Amino acid sequence: MGMLHNLTDLIKIKKDKMTILVLGLNNSGKSTIINHFKKSNDQNAIMVPTVGFMIEQFYSMGVNIKAIDMSGATRYRNLWEHQFKNCQGIIYVIDSSDRMRFVVIKDELDLVLQHPDLSRSVPILFYGNKSDLEDSLSSVKIAAALSLENIKEKPWHICSSNAISGEGLGEGVQWLVQQIRFAMLSHKSGHKVKSKHIK
Repeated sequence: MGMLHNLTDLIKIKKDKMTILVLGLNNSGKSTIINHFKKSNDQNAIMVPTVGFMIEQFYSMGVNIKAIDMSGATRYRNLWEHQFKNCQGIIYVIDSSDRMRFVVIKDELDLVLQHPDLSRSVPILFYGNKSDLEDSLSSVKIAAALSLENIKEKPWHICSSNAISGEGLGEGVQWLVQQIRFAMLSHKSGHKVKSKHIK
């Protein structure tokens, strides 16, 4: 009965919507990544910088996903925290070739991790985007630069990605959806789920 009950819960979760917050500095590729997951007839031919935030919908892993695409421009980053309470997962996009701004990336990430509205175990997917560029850093080097090993209370995963070709995007979202499902089930059963991955 236990397995049947868990399976029923999982099927129910699959039908639910998930709200994912998409963060990162401006020009990291957030909107292009979201655009990749949309149906071909819904995709934008020309990408423009997000002003404030945009709410997008796409379907993946049997789940309707509401992605809140937050602007990464300096003047809009104070808006991020207003979405923390209601998100079930976070995608943090990093321009892996933007070495000059890694200090800023880390500072903004630290503010996110320390925010009281994210004290719960929200899974975080890191995309090391623009991995096709010659001066891009590997996922291992990005994880070291951002001290991701210090994230103890939240499941996290980092993978290289190319928002144009789609490389790495499916793998990342698959991991995030699974983690949100596990978090929902473990919340019901009272168990915590922890994991961290680098690819």
